[in-house]
Amino acid sequence: MRRPLFTSLTVLGLMGLAAGCASSSPAPLPPLTEAQGASPRSSSAALESSERRSSQPLSFQVTHYPDNRPYDLKSDRGQVVLLDVWATWCEPCKDALPLYAQLQREYGKRGFKAYALNVDEDVRAIPAFLEEAKVEVPILLDANALVSERLLKVRLMPTTFLIDRRGVVRHVHEGFAEEFLQQFQTEIEALLAEPAP
Repeated sequence: MRRPLFTSLTVLGLMGLAAGCASSSPAPLPPLTEAQGASPRSSSAALESSERRSSQPLSFQVTHYPDNRPYDLKSDRGQVVLLDVWATWCEPCKDALPLYAQLQREYGKRGFKAYALNVDEDVRAIPAFLEEAKVEVPILLDANALVSERLLKVRLMPTTFLIDRRGVVRHVHEGFAEEFLQQFQTEIEALLAEPAP
């Protein structure tokens, strides 16, 4: 059943908003510093690295928005992929998605791709959200939230997955706060440094 998850996600998303996950327009990407080894400050409402990892490559098929072209994650093997699961009712998502476009611009030539996987039941709310948030990453549709709920086990919006060149989920972050952007950069840099399969 989808209602309990979306109700839970709504409550958790509001908790994240109350904890300061939303902010004004994104600033330019900060440079990486020597403090890369420090672990990020984490909270369930901001950024949480999860141990939900498997050595098996992730595999799923969804469609692109708005044209419903098929998308298969396997088509991006050899690339490092950021997959952000979001919804139009998620306030922190408005801040996160434009930053992922900045990451795409910075790392795209090195084999990095960012996607936004939407779980909304009604896609009619998507255009206004995309315009307001100025989203530039490709949008994927998770019909009936099957991928998000059953495969990815998403509990909080947004949830971001960093997937290595073999298709294996290496990092999972629940929630969003801009101060954790440097952690994303550090993880992306490390994944890009790994050899392609």
